[in-house]
Amino acid sequence: MTPQANLTHKVALIQGGSRGIGAAIVKRLAEQGAAVAFTYVSSHAKARELQDSITAKGGKALAIQADSADAEAIRRAVKTTVDTFGQLDILVNNAGVLAIAPLEDFSLEDFDKTLTINVRSVFIASQEAARHMTEGGRIINIGSTNADRMPFGGGGPYAMSKAALVGLTKGLARDLGPRGITINNVQPGPVDTDMNPAEGDFADSLIPLIAVGRYGKAEEIASFVAYLAGPEAGYITGASLTIDGGFGA
Repeated sequence: MTPQANLTHKVALIQGGSRGIGAAIVKRLAEQGAAVAFTYVSSHAKARELQDSITAKGGKALAIQADSADAEAIRRAVKTTVDTFGQLDILVNNAGVLAIAPLEDFSLEDFDKTLTINVRSVFIASQEAARHMTEGGRIINIGSTNADRMPFGGGGPYAMSKAALVGLTKGLARDLGPRGITINNVQPGPVDTDMNPAEGDFADSLIPLIAVGRYGKAEEIASFVAYLAGPEAGYITGASLTIDGGFGA
C-alpha cells in the first residue's frame, strides 16, 4: 500500500537519520510528501546515497553532517533546515548510543556520552526547533522499551537515559501544548538494524521474550512515527507509546 501523501508542504528534520530506524523514518516521511533534512556523523556515503535516492524520485532531501554531542552543531542543523526549506514542522530525535558493561566496569566517559547523546541532544534540538514551529508542529523522540524493561545486565545507564525521555516528553508537552505543538516518545523494542541484527547470540537471547517471536522492522517504527507526524495525531501529546511486539507484555 502506498503511504498517503498527508505531509505535503511539511518540512522535517531527523536527528540521526542516515541508517537503521532513522533512515527508514527519512524515507517514510519523504514518501508522504515532506521535505526531509537529516543529520549524520560519519556515514557520509550512506547519507549521500539516502539523500540522492529521495531527490531522484522528485522529493526534497538534505543530508547535514552534525554531531549530536555538539550543541552548536545541532543548532546549526536546525538553522540549515529552515534556511533551505523555509520552515520546520516536524522534528524526530533519533540519534542514540548504546554502551553495555557490568556496573563495576562501566566507564564514566561512556556514562556521560550516553546522557549527552540520548538526552541532552533531544533537549537542545527540541528547544531550537520549537523556536521555528507554529501550530501543528510535531516533535517525536525515539526512546526504547528498555525504559520500562531491561532484561539483561550492563544496560542500566542506557535504560536510565531512555526513561529520562519519558519525563522530558511529559514536561515539554506542557510547554508546547498551548502553542498547538505536540511532542511524543516512541519506544521501540528489538528492531533489526546493522547495530542490532535479528540474527546472532544477542538476538537469540531476546527473541524468546518477544510475544510475536521476531524482531521488528525499521519500516514498522517509521510508519508509527509518520502517523504521529501527521494531521490525525493532533490530540496525542506527552505520551510514551510502545511498539515492541509484546516484549514488555
